[in-house]
Amino acid sequence: MDDPACELPRSLKLVTVWLLLGAVVFLAVQAWQSQQQRARFSVDAVSGAIELRKGADGHFHWPGTVNGIAVDFLVDTGATGTALPRALAERAGLVAEGTLQSSTAGGVVQGTLARADVVLQGGVRVDRLRVAVLPRLDSPLLGMDVLSKMRFTQNDGVLRLDAGEPR
Repeated sequence: MDDPACELPRSLKLVTVWLLLGAVVFLAVQAWQSQQQRARFSVDAVSGAIELRKGADGHFHWPGTVNGIAVDFLVDTGATGTALPRALAERAGLVAEGTLQSSTAGGVVQGTLARADVVLQGGVRVDRLRVAVLPRLDSPLLGMDVLSKMRFTQNDGVLRLDAGEPR
């Protein structure tokens, strides 16, 4: 018959093995996601042009910061201005300067106006950018208020931006 005193260490070993396997899988998924994000963004070493590749969600994403807080902007060429979720604006310490009504895909929403320092990977910086802060926005949207200052082309799932003269 098995000695019950030996069962606890064996059970503990099994739990430890499963925890280690779970940790390895978790770290592998995190590394894969990080690599995927890096593969979506690059800077052409010769021209300095920024290239964004469509993500799995079919959108272009541009990593950057808002007042030093890391964000992943959704590039929205259909948006007149840049918009931020309220929670992000609060974390970034943005101060409301007024109210606004914004027409979104979900209808008209109430929000506030604020100013933010936006830094995008690849060397693009906009200080004191006027942004819309919207309560139910899922992710930060980078609009034409920033994009129109650059020349850009889209071809085969790649958005190429040049900070030279505007379009």
